[in-house]
Amino acid sequence: MLSETVDRLSNWIRDARSAVCFTGAGISTESGIPDFRSPGGVWARTTPVQFQDFLESADSRAEYWRQKTESHVDMADARPNIAHQALADWERRGWLRGVITQNIDGLHQLGGSRQVLELHGTARAVSCLDCGWRDTADGWVAEFADSGQVPACPECQGLIKHATISFGQSLDSDVLREASQWSHDADLYIVLGSSLVVHPAASLPTLAKQHGARLVIVNRDPTPLDSLADIVVNESIGEVIRAWSLGADPESQLPE
Repeated sequence: MLSETVDRLSNWIRDARSAVCFTGAGISTESGIPDFRSPGGVWARTTPVQFQDFLESADSRAEYWRQKTESHVDMADARPNIAHQALADWERRGWLRGVITQNIDGLHQLGGSRQVLELHGTARAVSCLDCGWRDTADGWVAEFADSGQVPACPECQGLIKHATISFGQSLDSDVLREASQWSHDADLYIVLGSSLVVHPAASLPTLAKQHGARLVIVNRDPTPLDSLADIVVNESIGEVIRAWSLGADPESQLPE
């Protein structure tokens, strides 16, 4: 019964010394951002541009910017949902150390979370691969949409791309190191909306479990780590998180 599960989860989040939440695309689908991997998702319609191709080919850079400009509309219009807002509330209460996310949409920060590790970067910014210059993405996306010309860095004329990790590009070592430390230290590890198939990110819940954390997985579909989890819930993330928050504190002020 979900109600019995929520009772256990509510006790666990209140009692945790170092709870960490690990999120994937499934937490943002309820905000209207398409899931990349599901049937009919973004990658069913387009082939993502590999990082090496972006570096070496002008045509690949143009296709990269076309794809990013198309997906930017969904992201720019999206708003944090109840799950994003509840995690921010848990952080404010001291129940949650922070969020490790695979997502690039920035909705955790918009929802009020302050301790967020973005494993795959953010699509809300662009940066220069040559000099490190950085800016918000909106204006550069609009410029490409108007002109069709791949932009160059205003500081050094180097290559600009979104501040995300592309296929074939290494994760930021500092972010991965901190995420690994959080996972190592956690006593409660909550996975929300991740298929847990992308590595090295998907190895973090295993690391937490190996060091004694309770592992909770809330995801629409089964994952490869379900057999390791203490609790698996295949339900709507928003409904589960609302029930979880109200179970932990009936006075929680959550939006309808």
